[in-house]
Amino acid sequence: MAVGEEGRQLAVSLAEHIDRVTFTDLTTDQVTARLIDAVVGWARGHGWRVYRRAPSVLSLPPPMSAQQSVLDVACARPAGPPVVVEIDHGTRRRTWEKLLAEADAGRIPLWLRWGTGRFTPPPPPIQMVTCEVTGRPDPVGQGRLHSRLPRAEKQPPAHSAAPVGAADAVELPLPPAASAE
Repeated sequence: MAVGEEGRQLAVSLAEHIDRVTFTDLTTDQVTARLIDAVVGWARGHGWRVYRRAPSVLSLPPPMSAQQSVLDVACARPAGPPVVVEIDHGTRRRTWEKLLAEADAGRIPLWLRWGTGRFTPPPPPIQMVTCEVTGRPDPVGQGRLHSRLPRAEKQPPAHSAAPVGAADAVELPLPPAASAE
């Protein structure tokens, strides 16, 4: 399987896992932490070794260029290239640079982007997983609070008790003809 196709399949798998995550009135940092925990759970569910704040192949920009940047989550898999995941609530060029460097080093880059929408797609081969949340001002004036409620899975309404094709034809009465005077 090509790495690009495997990346797409991993993004779909992670999206399905993230789709079950719900929360109410969390700060930006708390949402990011909750999503990191969810990614760790997803990766461990696959039996992978998981590393939080793993060193990236990309150095930090000057004046700290002697230090390495870190990844939110890195996953070592028994079969296949490693998977790296960055979690952000904004579109940052630095995140893309880091994930592209990781891809050049042979890793599968996933970007978990959360927020209220308007998600800018990253350049290939980065695979984006989105997590839409709602936001509102914090009532005590300390920034914003974010929520993600479960989707209302509604069943279609029952239209008939009889299976399709099992009903007998019934002649309906016609209204009396209006007399023309």
